[in-house]
Amino acid sequence: MSNKNNLEIEYKYLIRFPDLELLETQSDCRKVEIVQTYLLSPKHVTARVRSWTEKGITHYFRTEKVRVSKQTSEEYEKEISEADYLDLLKDADPARKPIHKTRYRIPYRDHMLEIDVYPFWRSQAVLEIEVSEENENVEIPDYLSVLRDVTGKKAYRNAALARAIPEEDLRP
Repeated sequence: MSNKNNLEIEYKYLIRFPDLELLETQSDCRKVEIVQTYLLSPKHVTARVRSWTEKGITHYFRTEKVRVSKQTSEEYEKEISEADYLDLLKDADPARKPIHKTRYRIPYRDHMLEIDVYPFWRSQAVLEIEVSEENENVEIPDYLSVLRDVTGKKAYRNAALARAIPEEDLRP
């Protein structure tokens, strides 16, 4: 069993498309371009590689996740070289397309907000908030408009978006 350092516990919300200029003016906002490619992996394991570009500098990561509950995964992530990244792309899952997104990372109160903006949606985005324990209370700033909680909803996990993109759904 993994220790607590390998657990990723998060809330996930579908939000109205945010004001991107407003996001970028938030204190300590970091804007990152991400390309995420899912790899062939054993059942119950999600494996991916990711390029992460911030301020013109690209880093590469390999990640494996095993779902523990609707809110928690065991996550093992390590930085890899560009050569290893390119080599691992040969094992890309042909049933999934790479996911491109722009992530805005904004500290808010005691948490890190991660707002993912995808090129295939014009009216909505996804907000993730990592927490220390399940059912922890979180606050969401007024400048974000939550449509609904999609924590644990498979259709809004990136691995699922790589297979099929749900239509925009702005109902609360």
